Amino acid sequence: MPELPEVETVRRGLHPVWEGRRFVRVTCYRPDLRKPFPDGFAQILTGRTVQRLERRAKYLLAILSDNLALIIHLGMSGRMTIAPNRGAAVGTPDDNVTVGMHDHVVFVTDQGIRVTFTDPRRFGLMDLCNADALSDHPLLADLGPEPLSDAFTAASLTQSLDGKKTPIKTALLDQKLVSGLGNIYVCESLFRSHIHPERLAGSLTKAEAKSLTQSIKDVLTEAIAAGGSSLKDHQRPDGELGYFQHSFAVYDREAEPCPNRAQKCQGTVSRLVQAGRSTFFCPRCQK
Repeated sequence: MPELPEVETVRRGLHPVWEGRRFVRVTCYRPDLRKPFPDGFAQILTGRTVQRLERRAKYLLAILSDNLALIIHLGMSGRMTIAPNRGAAVGTPDDNVTVGMHDHVVFVTDQGIRVTFTDPRRFGLMDLCNADALSDHPLLADLGPEPLSDAFTAASLTQSLDGKKTPIKTALLDQKLVSGLGNIYVCESLFRSHIHPERLAGSLTKAEAKSLTQSIKDVLTEAIAAGGSSLKDHQRPDGELGYFQHSFAVYDREAEPCPNRAQKCQGTVSRLVQAGRSTFFCPRCQK
């Protein structure tokens, strides 16, 4: 599933072609994704202007004219692809374009740009909401702080972890504790902060929480700068791949030497399964 860096990469890619532009044609090629589209979805969006494009955790939020918000979740395999619309006039169907079997929604702007939402596994979703009520929407209401915001600090993390008897890896995947993190970036952050993924969350010291908080921020910032991680489905809206996967220290590196050269670690990257997901770590330098 795309994590925060991949979704932020998509937001940045869509920003220049969506923000300030009007949807002149929206086409849905099926009635649903993970859940049905709202009634009249395409008709409601047609004619609206994108005032700004935001991200909350793993959700894209397009704030539209008339105080409407479009909520997009990419699911496991969703992606947005930008291409020029070659129709005879802006907003008219492009008969030269072949719609793929996994292309489910097409947005055409008043600049003649076509953005296609493709989702082979159909775990993505799109919903509409009053922009003033976004924070109360069921998808967003219980989300924790943004990890790259000033609200996410060592003190706030320590408070959230206090008394928790679940493994720290599992705790960090809880979107109510901190939003936007997923398996890849939790593994990488725990490695950088030298914390074993099976440590009880409530056992972290203040110093460890401070190190972990900074590691999370650093890993996410570097991943965004690299365009995210392209393992299976993620690609940027311009069709290019992200390349942070080339910088993984431990994720998907089972049996490789630990890359912790600073401490001259002689360990080997190991894998264990937690809550049904693979966790990668170095048992020697993560305690």
